Amino acid sequence: MAETDEIDDSKRLRSFTGTANGALSILCFLIAVGHIYVAFDPILSELQRNAFHFAGFAFLAAVLYPMWRNAQDKPSPLWIDLILGVLVAASAVWLTMAENAIYDRGVKFALPDWIAAVICIIGAIELTRRVAGLIIPILIVLALSYVAFWGKFVGGVFAFPGLSVETVAFRSIYGDDAMFGTIARISSTYVFLFIIFGAFLLRSGAGEFVINMARAVAGRLVGGPGIVAVIASGLTGTISGSAVANTASTGVITIPLMKRAGFQPKFAGGVEAAASTGGQLMPPIMGAGAFVMASFTQIPYEQIVAVAALPALLYFLSVAFFVRIEARRNNLPPMPDEGQTMTSAFKEGGASFVIPITTLIALLVTGFTPTYAAVFGILAVIGSSWLTKNPMGPTAVFEAFVMGTKGMVLTAVLLCSVGLIVNVIATAGIGNTFSLMIASWAGGNILVALILIALASLVLGMGLPVTAAYIVLATLSAPALSGMISDQFVIAELAAGTLPEAAKAVLLFGVPEQAEMLSRELTWAESAALIRSLPLEIAAPLRDLVVPQPVAMSALLSAHMIIFWLSQDSNVTPPVALAAFTAAAIAKAPAMATGVASWKLAKGLYIVPVLFAYTPFLSGDWPAMIQVFIFAVVGVYGLSAALQGCMEKPFGFLMRLLCLIAGLACLWPEALLANIAGVVAVCALLFWNVKYTERAETAPAV
Repeated sequence: MAETDEIDDSKRLRSFTGTANGALSILCFLIAVGHIYVAFDPILSELQRNAFHFAGFAFLAAVLYPMWRNAQDKPSPLWIDLILGVLVAASAVWLTMAENAIYDRGVKFALPDWIAAVICIIGAIELTRRVAGLIIPILIVLALSYVAFWGKFVGGVFAFPGLSVETVAFRSIYGDDAMFGTIARISSTYVFLFIIFGAFLLRSGAGEFVINMARAVAGRLVGGPGIVAVIASGLTGTISGSAVANTASTGVITIPLMKRAGFQPKFAGGVEAAASTGGQLMPPIMGAGAFVMASFTQIPYEQIVAVAALPALLYFLSVAFFVRIEARRNNLPPMPDEGQTMTSAFKEGGASFVIPITTLIALLVTGFTPTYAAVFGILAVIGSSWLTKNPMGPTAVFEAFVMGTKGMVLTAVLLCSVGLIVNVIATAGIGNTFSLMIASWAGGNILVALILIALASLVLGMGLPVTAAYIVLATLSAPALSGMISDQFVIAELAAGTLPEAAKAVLLFGVPEQAEMLSRELTWAESAALIRSLPLEIAAPLRDLVVPQPVAMSALLSAHMIIFWLSQDSNVTPPVALAAFTAAAIAKAPAMATGVASWKLAKGLYIVPVLFAYTPFLSGDWPAMIQVFIFAVVGVYGLSAALQGCMEKPFGFLMRLLCLIAGLACLWPEALLANIAGVVAVCALLFWNVKYTERAETAPAV
């Protein structure tokens, strides 16, 4: 049957019915099954697997995302998009077959190779425009033309002598960081399999269980509907890993609940957007971030998701505190009891969520690769669904594969195409140059560097999805940030007078004019000023000599996690706020007002990265991590109370100021006495607020 003109409002997809829809579904099914088969039996080389991955999703993107829509919103003719899809897919496949011949000719392209390379690169740019807008295509064109043409005309540190067009084309296809390189490998393995896993969870009814369980746990608490949104969005994040998709799926249930409970529409939308953004931070999936991070840092995926759990929980608690305080401030009652209990929720669909997630985590902990864990997790979903009211038969399995493949189209095209930018950054050394610039602008001050990165992520987020923004920012700024975090250890060693002799020699060689200073004991401030002033050629070897490997790896992970967290701010920060605007549409609230509310609620996106930089929150030292977490929970509650002017009862300016000071004291790094004092102060203020409320409520009327 012919294509229909129906438009998906969220993605502007072309819709199909009848035979065409069946053929497309079969193709999606085959693509998914093919990826799973190759995961277990690597019959293809890495280059071939990545190229076939791009080819399949390029064809789907060309078909599903029309080239244009006219004034009547009618899509471009299907035959045009079919031709483009076939050409791009065939070109990608050809380039994998031509690799050996190209090397045999001394890395020279023959005419068919030229045609395939041009079609492949231009096709990637065009398809990226369709799925993600204009910003990434513009960046790709600027990047490729920079190394080929106009880089030689740029003065200063960004001058580049230029490469031949053939060299640029070759590196864009076959380079380690190129279209079919590292990032494409992440897309074709971990990311796609986990998206299929999420699709199976959704198709099994696990999403309904999450909502029901959240209502059973928190529905009758003060601010219950908002806390339901926080819990549901956090658990749904383990399924979807997309803030906008999370908002759209859970928001249609939680936002009306919050409005009925008395929350303002803009606040209800803001809660859902802020909570859904946390889904990107929630292990084990974390969008595609955990997989990209593991590839960039060479830190095992299971280690990353393990240490990411406490920060994610802290983020959701920060949103939940805000919700409860807002409910208290407006004297909103709990939800009425609708009979939903944990027992009934588990009976209806708990097995299809709990068993697969537990299986997945157990496999990761016992050392299985994420790829194997995801596949066995999919099998666990199918098996456990038969313990619920929604058993998955052959039709449901087929539909889940199709759903997962269609849900992967945007991510696959985006991740492969971003490789064109990352390859140029690596080839031209822009990343090192940009890192040096950040270090110079920040003057070695980590807090200033965080502000610069946050601003850069917000600007990038205006045109890039968060995963792409993280990839670009991490490539550019992670080395500098990691170095500055490592320098904290060097500064502490210098101030304590425990620098190794070899390190002292490097320091004396680098700053001989400071020999007199180095001959005496230095304060922490003097040590910090000295280390931060060192040029990179001295600072780098000094770090290598002083910083232990575990500390260096923790600094590297902290730098990437900071950038990953800050890259989420475009979901909730005006003027972009994609998740907030989605929530505003559901809440029927002003878009910008909802964006401001979500930005206020998502303050954890900015607080937690500071803890990453200055504390051992990601060190893998669990006693130290738990200590940071406990102090941070109390501190975040104090800051929430200060911002909202309420704990259990509204209060005035003086109480706000005291809560602000106490909250900051709880969060202050490497200051145990201040942390303890802050916790005592927040608890005392809460006790006073509760007693004051009781006296006010029991006082006789005048």
